[in-house]
Amino acid sequence: MFDPKAEAMSRDERAALQRHRLWGLVDRLLAAGGVQGRRLKEAGVSGGADVTLGTLADLPFTTKQDLWDHYPFGMLAVPRDQVAAVHGSSGTRGRPTLVAYTRADLDLWAAMCARSLACAGAGPGSVVHNAYGYGLFTGGIGIHQGAVALGATVVPMSGGMTERQLRLLADLRADVLTCTPAYALRLGEAAAEAGVELPALRAGVLGAEPWTEELRAAVEAVLPIKAVDIYGLSEVIGPGVATECLEQDGLHVNEDHFVVEAVDPATGAPVPDGEPGELVFTTPTKQALPLLRYRTGDIAALTRGDCPCGRTLTRMSKIRGRADDMLVIRGVNVYPSEVERVLLGTGLVVPHYQLVVDRRAAAPRLVVACEAATAGDPADALARALREGLGLSADVRVLPAGTVPRVEIGKAVRVVSWDGGDPPLAGLD
Repeated sequence: MFDPKAEAMSRDERAALQRHRLWGLVDRLLAAGGVQGRRLKEAGVSGGADVTLGTLADLPFTTKQDLWDHYPFGMLAVPRDQVAAVHGSSGTRGRPTLVAYTRADLDLWAAMCARSLACAGAGPGSVVHNAYGYGLFTGGIGIHQGAVALGATVVPMSGGMTERQLRLLADLRADVLTCTPAYALRLGEAAAEAGVELPALRAGVLGAEPWTEELRAAVEAVLPIKAVDIYGLSEVIGPGVATECLEQDGLHVNEDHFVVEAVDPATGAPVPDGEPGELVFTTPTKQALPLLRYRTGDIAALTRGDCPCGRTLTRMSKIRGRADDMLVIRGVNVYPSEVERVLLGTGLVVPHYQLVVDRRAAAPRLVVACEAATAGDPADALARALREGLGLSADVRVLPAGTVPRVEIGKAVRVVSWDGGDPPLAGLD
């Protein structure tokens, strides 16, 4: 562990710490004014002492719409001259989402990413090959800072240039790979094609997109690693909010800094532990842009209980999908990750696919574009598996090898819309 005192803290001690930090957050939001402070006052909160962990669920939510409405600096809780960096993403449907950081926020972020790398077994002297993208996107710089804080050697590759990536993975003998799971798969396949061996690799910290156990198995089949999931979002801090350890049994939420809830996406009411819900985070120790009950849109389940690794942190499941990414096909609601689970679970396809939502008619249809793992056409078997496993009627198209796009830079595009004109992939009609 990077910080055993925090990661293995007793539940009572952690609850007391969270309560104290929550009081401080509420006082700061009230003092800063702004939309969050105003909502607290409207809810009858006059100071931090009015709030407990038990009453947190009674407080108002914060949403991405708030960040858009007060873009770029309207939700700052510190003076503008204390902002040391800005990160973010394009946001849903291309709308910019920017997040400010103070120096202390950057230090916190580095420590959280160091915890994440330590979860994968990294430590001082490890060589971390970082193939997450750098820039406004938080993945590359977040992991970079975490590796430095951990005392590891970081190789700041960013994405793309796969041949060069393989050369440096081999020459520098990296033991930890950090990138998206889709790109890890691409690297593994490219290594096999080029005859490159990577015997020093032992772990991969893979995130930035939802992925299933079936995709984990595919990645571990082409790379000599244990693949662990890392979760984060720029609004909360970036990568490092939660990470699997080598037990691969849920992502440990760093809840001394990120208080997590799971709520019903439709009603906002809390859901029981073990039941999927929308993740909601409160950030009691962030300075520049602290958030109270931020609705992430990400769907996962929470579980309590100690892990064999020794951490006592609440664990979250892998992300099932986003509330706004659910597909509705002929009355059936399904997340793309559920389709991935069924497809890869058959063993009939390679782990590259794309879901095409054909909206050219009044009733959308789902076209599942994939590539066969062996000789023959498994389209009928795959359609039957989707129907039996998900109740989903889909048009499965098995395309020639190499047709489905491979990821070189950025996140995998799993879902595309066909609204008219030429098909988004060759071979579809």
